[in-house]
Amino acid sequence: MGCEILELMAEGLNIEEKNMLSKLVTDKDSDCIFRLNHYPPCPESRLNNNDNGGENVIGFGEHTDPQIISLLRSNNTSGFQICLKDKSWISVPSDHNSFFVNVGDSLQVMTNGRFKSVRHRVLTNGFKSRLSMIYFCGPSLSEKIAPLLCLIKGNERLLYREFTWFEYKKSAYATRLSDNRLGHFETNNDS
Repeated sequence: MGCEILELMAEGLNIEEKNMLSKLVTDKDSDCIFRLNHYPPCPESRLNNNDNGGENVIGFGEHTDPQIISLLRSNNTSGFQICLKDKSWISVPSDHNSFFVNVGDSLQVMTNGRFKSVRHRVLTNGFKSRLSMIYFCGPSLSEKIAPLLCLIKGNERLLYREFTWFEYKKSAYATRLSDNRLGHFETNNDS
């Protein structure tokens, strides 16, 4: 499914090589990860009355996913939120029959910002457990991540410098979850 989505994205970007993005996650050395998250009910969340069953108690703090894309599926318990441009948070309705696709930092770099990494978080629920399954589609550690030159038009400025997936992961682990982990690789912030 991840490969099909990446191939559709490549088509939407008018990339001639249909599998340019998907081949990064089918490589035998790709760094794809499957994770299960369990958020038990949180009684403190029952204090106020909101969509989540009470006060906003963070289950997993705000962040962007570093990989190319991530595929998320959860049970019918609410809690997943995304951050809008104005910095407000909006709840994504839970649907155990659907997958949610998050653009990751790597895809943001490869598309030179055409696709934006999705800042998100999870709030706990005061009454029900939340279970989510995420498949993170990541390239091999030695893969070079950089804006795809086939997408750069005219005098368009490259927003990011080239780095390997290993370099990005090493840098990301040295920062806080909520930090802009791409900042170190922006061309206007060479350090």
